[in-house]
Amino acid sequence: MYVVTGERMRQIDRFTMDQVGISETTLMENAGTAAYLQIESIVTPESSIAVLIGAGNNGGDGFVIARRLKEAGFDTDVWIIPPLEKIRGTARVHMDIFIRSGHTFFQYEDSQAIFDRAISSSTYIIDTMLGTGVKGALKAPYDRIVEEVNCSRAEVIAVDLPSGLPAEENEPFEQAVKACRTIILQAPKETAFLYPYAEYYGEWTTADIGIPCKAFEACGARSRVRTENEVRASLPYRKADGHKGTYGKGLVIGGSEQMPGAVSLTTRAALRTGIGLVTAALPASITATVTGTATEATCLPLQSNQGEMISESLTGLDLSSYDGAAIGPGMGRSHPLSFSRIFSGFDGLVVIDADGLYHLAEELNAWRDGRGGPTVITPHPGEMARLTGKTIEDVEKNRFSLSRQFASEYKMTVVLKGAYTIVTTPDGRQWVNPTGNPGLAKGGSGDTLTGMILAAGLQTDDFLDGVLNAVYIHGLAADQLIHERDEASITASDVIEQLPFALASLR
Repeated sequence: MYVVTGERMRQIDRFTMDQVGISETTLMENAGTAAYLQIESIVTPESSIAVLIGAGNNGGDGFVIARRLKEAGFDTDVWIIPPLEKIRGTARVHMDIFIRSGHTFFQYEDSQAIFDRAISSSTYIIDTMLGTGVKGALKAPYDRIVEEVNCSRAEVIAVDLPSGLPAEENEPFEQAVKACRTIILQAPKETAFLYPYAEYYGEWTTADIGIPCKAFEACGARSRVRTENEVRASLPYRKADGHKGTYGKGLVIGGSEQMPGAVSLTTRAALRTGIGLVTAALPASITATVTGTATEATCLPLQSNQGEMISESLTGLDLSSYDGAAIGPGMGRSHPLSFSRIFSGFDGLVVIDADGLYHLAEELNAWRDGRGGPTVITPHPGEMARLTGKTIEDVEKNRFSLSRQFASEYKMTVVLKGAYTIVTTPDGRQWVNPTGNPGLAKGGSGDTLTGMILAAGLQTDDFLDGVLNAVYIHGLAADQLIHERDEASITASDVIEQLPFALASLR
């Protein structure tokens, strides 16, 4: 499933019409019919339905939906918001089909008092007013209508995009339909995964309108949603003749006297995700924390000062026997550390998180040309803000573009955590993760994910599949937990203990 901007979707539509040969009239019929089929499964025979139709292609979809609802016998009032002369092109074609099919409509400009009563008495309101073509503040009469719709007691179903809401990141808006459900046509838009925009979609589903994958590829769509089927297909299986070395030998570097639990969480998560061997490199004074909680791991005690590891103990590490390393959880910030020196000449997977990102930010220029092996960073918005020199607000408004820019510039795979985590590769490909819930908004969740990424990345032929799977399964484990307990009570340790069940559910 691709993720697009409004402009990209228009290019894809045009390619489908001009190069594939599916007419706009057919696409609109497909879109309206696909949306109708989902609406039909929601409404009941006793429902009172109002379909609000605008002037553009979204309104054209509305004519198809309204025709199908009326033909099926549903009590449906159809409201055309703009003057009739503003309905042109393919939308006009479908208006004419609607009329020639024997159906009638109301015009908003002639019947505002009746419209007010219809909105207040409707069970369902179908929003097909504006779609993806709107920028800036809403103009009359849409501003008034949107306010009225939002104040109604009806269940509001938006088609493709709630009216007034932008389709892409960092676009301002003042007012939009707050839908209970949104039926997105073919591909979700960026704002479905960005807050506060996402709140306006309500629950959303997609409807296939017949646009081929070739159209997305030809038009440069590079963002996708990671699906359960893709995770299932790429999960590694244990070989009958496999041994512990087959499934990766990883090093977890972190921990301090102030934060001894972080490195333990990372190590335990790596073990639960299937790594063959894992060693925790940590201050000698806290080795008991790991040996007491992750008995399967080995420990590499290191020299420390004021409870934190020092540069001399890390730059002397022999990494030659490891396939990958994770660095940062709980390691502290008291002493300057040069990761470019620590990993010089190491071509295995490196995952950097937490305090590791603080140290990375101090020497970013040294990473501009990349390194011999893959590097994965896992910042939350605050850490991403420090790495990019932006504010947290800027990061949240530009999650897609900032991730892509940073990954390209520093040759790293960026896992930008959040309500919808976005994974971005140096070549610009992106995946949005659909799993997870607010129960993960708690200390230790990131440490857990770091261990999972290390372990999963060392078990797949392409480390990227491991990264994507780890992010998905991390959220899936939390989603499974809230079936049994309140999300506020979930801890990182709970997620780790749920991993065997999350993995088993995908086999």
